[in-house]
Amino acid sequence: MAAALLSGGVAADQEIVIERPNGERVAAMVRINLLHEAAGGLVGAAGCFQVIGERPEPDEQLQFSQRDLEDFFENGVVALHWVGPDGRILRANQAELDLLGYESEEYVGQHIAEFHVDRDVIDDILARLSCHEKLERYPARLRTKSGEIRHVLISSNVYSRDGEFVHTRCLTLDVTERHLAQLDLQESERRSRELLEALPAAIYTTDTNGALTFYNEAAAELWGVRPELGTSYWCGSWRLFWPDGTPVPHDECPMAIALKENRVVRNIEAIAERPDGTRVPFMPYPTPLHDADHRLVGAVNMLIDLTHLKQAHRRQQLLINELNHRVKNTLATIQSIAHQTFRGKTDEELKQRFEKRLIALAKTHDILTREDWRGADLRELISQLIEFACDAGERAIVDGPSVLLPQRAVVPLAMAIHELCTNASKYGALTGPAGRIVIEWQFVAGGTRLQLRWVESGGPPVQVPVRRGFGTRLLERGLPHELRADCKLTFQPSGVVFVMDMPLSAAPPT
Repeated sequence: MAAALLSGGVAADQEIVIERPNGERVAAMVRINLLHEAAGGLVGAAGCFQVIGERPEPDEQLQFSQRDLEDFFENGVVALHWVGPDGRILRANQAELDLLGYESEEYVGQHIAEFHVDRDVIDDILARLSCHEKLERYPARLRTKSGEIRHVLISSNVYSRDGEFVHTRCLTLDVTERHLAQLDLQESERRSRELLEALPAAIYTTDTNGALTFYNEAAAELWGVRPELGTSYWCGSWRLFWPDGTPVPHDECPMAIALKENRVVRNIEAIAERPDGTRVPFMPYPTPLHDADHRLVGAVNMLIDLTHLKQAHRRQQLLINELNHRVKNTLATIQSIAHQTFRGKTDEELKQRFEKRLIALAKTHDILTREDWRGADLRELISQLIEFACDAGERAIVDGPSVLLPQRAVVPLAMAIHELCTNASKYGALTGPAGRIVIEWQFVAGGTRLQLRWVESGGPPVQVPVRRGFGTRLLERGLPHELRADCKLTFQPSGVVFVMDMPLSAAPPT
């Protein structure tokens, strides 16, 4: 107040300590405003005091601050130490001692280099600090009292007084577990890379934008080039084509589809053209890759070279065609021998039956050849045999699901159908205009067996034959033996009924 009156100035927001009569002290904020009369002369002053709480004495404040700093240094969870200009440890907290396994008297006072594995590293650290350089996360290796190596990151700067180096302020962060995890990851990546390199299949990877990030030696051989990683996109092939010869832009190839639509792509063939003009048919297997949060991070593709497979298929087709040609020649020879054998004989019907059986066998052989001897479609087999043997037209009703007969069952079943057709056209339902036959089949026993029914109706009354001929023996004995089938042939007055129940995967007879 006195200062404001004497100086004629305003005292604003000044902090003071007020002592009360009882000796208690409180801190207050004071503001002094001068009072003037109308003519401008000073007539007094007004003071405003606001108590802001008790404040400790300056010495006491300093003590509190020092205790806080001491507690922070000594009990902090991060390893801290000071190093003097001569490289000796001046001070270390408990976290630093726990990290290395030493007692304070074993650690403090020693040269810091004694605890570093790499002398050149600590020499570089001390040299930089001597130049008052600030270090951030400098990697180093420390040896503990037990001999264990700890990987650390050191951050440090220098405390100076009047420009003189007093001591360092070092923070040591233990990253040993992280380092070991990185080594494990690197080793895993190395093994994975070696595995991919060793695979005979062409494999490559891309990032989310389609840029190549890896390819193995097999991929380079298939492409005929070594594309540059990071700048080649979608596929390393020089040129791409569909099997029909249509060019495929790289950004429309199967790998591009997998990445753009974030889905696997299967059952597609393509052709890669090398710079030397040779072409390689292949089948790709592009698959998107995702991180733990299911976000797309790239894709991997495996290219299967189909060259040898297609060459083998062509050789197989040539062999099958040659086999088919020779079998047909053999059947023609048998037919010629039979014709010569039956020449001059009066039983013309027997000769025709024999020749038709050979022709039915040849037609069955044609179906098997067309299917590469994998089997035959049951509907196609029955339809062809009915058209050849009895020309039933619309009077033959064929009904049933799609069935690929096993190869072993095709010839026996074809001969059985031929015999039923021949009998129907000569003695059974197809001898009259109102007769008809129904051939139907279905899966039974959970799809493991096939049941086929042949039913004739509308023909002349049927009588049980006195003599069992070739056809009857084939139906009642041949099929059960060849196909492990349950067969039943009945001669009902309304027409012949034949029922067969066969396993679809039974082993061939021994």
